[in-house]
Amino acid sequence: MNQQEFNESLQTGGLVLFDFYTDWCEPCKILDPILDDVKRRMGSDLAIHKINSDENPRLAQEYHIKSVPTLMLFRNGKLLWRMAGFDTADKLEKIIRKHSEQGSDSR
Repeated sequence: MNQQEFNESLQTGGLVLFDFYTDWCEPCKILDPILDDVKRRMGSDLAIHKINSDENPRLAQEYHIKSVPTLMLFRNGKLLWRMAGFDTADKLEKIIRKHSEQGSDSR
């Protein structure tokens, strides 16, 4: 995903989870099946996009990505939540559902 695709994804109006990763990051590889599980559980309520930080350094810099993986949840272009690292599918789903219901800007 490049800068233009990122910007377009922000405007969809739905919940969008961005996964900033790199190919060399082992925790990023562990996160992949967890995100697949979260997507399966949430279906069309959530879009998930992966952004390679090495291939998109300007975007990573713009969002102050200091470590990977970093997850960022948006709705209507507004950042709702962000986390460096990863967690279980159960915990991520609960966090995403909580923020989708509240629409808060808690980080």
